[in-house]
Amino acid sequence: MSTLAPTLEAFFTERLLTQRQASPRTVAAYRDSFRLLLNFVHERIGKAPSQLDITELDAPLIGAFLNWLEHNRHNGVRTRNARLAAIHSLFRYASLRHPEHAEVIQRVLAIPSKRYERTTVDFLNQDEIDALLAAIDRTKWTGRRDYALLVLAIQTGLRVSELTGLVVGDLELGSGAHVRCHGKGRKQRATPLTTQTVAVLRVWLRERGGCQTDPAFPTLRGGPLSSDAVQWLLAKYTSLAAQCCSSLRHKKVSPHVLRHSCAMNLLHGGVDPTVIALWLGHESVQTTQIYIHADLTLKEKAISRTAPPNTKPGRYRPPDKLLAFLEAL
Repeated sequence: MSTLAPTLEAFFTERLLTQRQASPRTVAAYRDSFRLLLNFVHERIGKAPSQLDITELDAPLIGAFLNWLEHNRHNGVRTRNARLAAIHSLFRYASLRHPEHAEVIQRVLAIPSKRYERTTVDFLNQDEIDALLAAIDRTKWTGRRDYALLVLAIQTGLRVSELTGLVVGDLELGSGAHVRCHGKGRKQRATPLTTQTVAVLRVWLRERGGCQTDPAFPTLRGGPLSSDAVQWLLAKYTSLAAQCCSSLRHKKVSPHVLRHSCAMNLLHGGVDPTVIALWLGHESVQTTQIYIHADLTLKEKAISRTAPPNTKPGRYRPPDKLLAFLEAL
């Protein structure tokens, strides 16, 4: 009898859904990983997935699958590592149910994640943000919706899934204006809104109408926008804005770039990184350090405060009064 099929089913129903209470996104990501793996194994050894045994998913076969992801599907290293993490999670669960296969399981668990180069994050400066918002045609209903959506995204730094999941009742525009969202890891958080953002949202909600449970930024049919739709409209406005802002021609602007832009605005405003981490809903403040590394302005300020090498520290001497007078002319 196959040991893989019941183990994989129990992994989803017992471990992920019951014990860990994994989010739908996590379940979907794991599901897609094992779909790819089982189809690959079926083509490689010609055996139906329901007939596979755990011992047949050995380390060499898993390694071949990971190489196939990179070279045939052209997946990046991060995607490859995410698929491997799903496989590792299954095999850790299998080690408790099938200790007789401990040798094979341990060899799979020993497959390491691949290291990759971490590039600096992309973000928009204020001129680029102004050009992006100016490119929106606000004479149309969809343009007014998109304008309110992007203003909110830039000011709050919400993830695209958080933006598309907002309902009218999540926007509190009275005293202590803020937006509530369900973030990554099913954490709820509230982000304050500026007076400018509140003014834009008030105009939009007055036109949008609807109940408290309706999508805050609906499609023409009334349903919530998808993440792909937000990416598409952002690409459209970026292309239009690039006609008058040349620096946008060399940037690939995504919803996450708007999130990075919000973080950089907070950083330039002197906000502490720990507060930025809370603002963005980061699990750890270490995640926020990427913005400090990407900010050349902060580094230039730091180097301006240091003395050049091989120079002796001097004492401050007040300028001559006559020279000071001439300098002031």
